[in-house]
Order: sequence, then structure tokens, then C-alpha cells
Amino acid sequence: MTGRLDGRVALIIGGARGIGGGIATRFAAEGARIVIADLEDADGMALAAKLGASYHHADVSDPAQAEAIVAAALDLHGRLDILVQNAGIYPWTLIEDTSPEEWNRVLGVNLGGCFLATKAAVKPMKAQGYGRIVLTSSITGPRVTSPGHGHYSASKAGINGFIRAAALEFAGCGITVNGIEPGNILTEGMQAHRSAAFIRDMESAIPVGRMGTPKDIAAAATYLASEEAAFVTGTTIVVDGGQLLPEGNDFRLTVG
Repeated sequence: MTGRLDGRVALIIGGARGIGGGIATRFAAEGARIVIADLEDADGMALAAKLGASYHHADVSDPAQAEAIVAAALDLHGRLDILVQNAGIYPWTLIEDTSPEEWNRVLGVNLGGCFLATKAAVKPMKAQGYGRIVLTSSITGPRVTSPGHGHYSASKAGINGFIRAAALEFAGCGITVNGIEPGNILTEGMQAHRSAAFIRDMESAIPVGRMGTPKDIAAAATYLASEEAAFVTGTTIVVDGGQLLPEGNDFRLTVG
């Protein structure tokens, strides 16, 4: 790796596995000191041991716990340079069957977690005059959707609006705020909760011909967390293998 994050301290919430685990692994390889927060303790502790990182059990939808994990990073390393808020949940429930409790839980974790983590992290970042905030959004919500994902879509569309507002508020403080919109990424969660037929169908809708991987998302996150993106704020990077491009299903050309 290139050492693009040498000496930086990165807090990765939702970093135990999947996309967050891929980001933590790439950031560590780029020289960052890593703090992982998650609810998946076994996976989180195992990854932290592998990376020489620290692990903290935390629910980012709880204000006190969001503050506590930022405080833990500061206690360990004396500063916080990079925040990645990747924690999210995605139950499948039709709108007419969604309870207010489920709606509030999805919005509370996915969107509220971005607000709470950013609110906690921006204080030390302002004090040091430097920060990189990277929030995991999705193509689902801001650009596309599907039945059963009303709450998830609302939460992710809200993240994009929050990114723009936060970027504007913090632009004069040396802090950038950006996001990533993953397409269909083959994570442990997708493999556990989606059928092989679903995965094949998703692959057929992606022009590059494969599902994305956590490494694909980590590459975009590394750019946004690095000095190379110092003049980039208030935007998102779509990482979807071209999934949003076709007007219909018949998009493949015959070569030759």
C-alpha cells in the first residue's frame, strides 16, 4: 500500500465485518491507527486482533454510546482524524406491515447514527482543525428502491441530505464530509440473508458482470479519507459496477 493514511486515527463504526471490515482492513494497510465499534463482538474482536486495532461494543443509535466511542478513540490516541459511520440495518418489510417501532429503529440506526456519530466526532476535529467524515449511504433510496425497503430507502436518502448540510457547516473548519453509495455488495450479510437466486439476479443487472466487494468500497473510502480528497466535500461516490446506467434489462452487447 501507499501509506496514504500514515499517522491518522480512524474510528470505523460498523467495522466488524462486511463493508466496514473491508474499510478497516484497507485503512490499516494504509498506515492508519484503527478503532472499531460494532455490535458484532466476536467478529469485531477478531478483526481488531488481526489489525492491531482496538474494539468497542457500541450501538451508534444511542447518544451516550456514540459519544463514548469517540471518547475512547481520543483516550487511546489523543486525536481523531477520520470517522467512518457504516453501521446500518436493512429489514425487509412492506410499508403497510411496518410498525412504528421498526420504522424508528431503521431510521435511528441508519440516519440517526450518522447524526450522532458526526455530532460527537466534529468537536475534537474542530479543535484540531482537521477531519474527514465518510458516511455509508446506498444507491437504494437516493436513486433506486424496491418493495419492502421503504424505511431503509428513507434513511439512506436522508443521509445524502445530511452529508450536504454537514459539509457546508464544517467547511471552514478543515473538515470534509462525504459519502459512498454502494450498489449490490457481496458481504457476509447478503450471503446470509439473500438466496443464491437473488444474488444471481443482481449479478445479471450489473454491467461489469459481478457483485461488488468490500474492497471496492474500501478503495473509495480511502480516497475520501486521504489528502487527495481535500477539495472534495458534500458529495457521494457511487460504487455500483454501472448498475444505475441501463434503461432496461436488455443492455448487453454481442461482441464480435
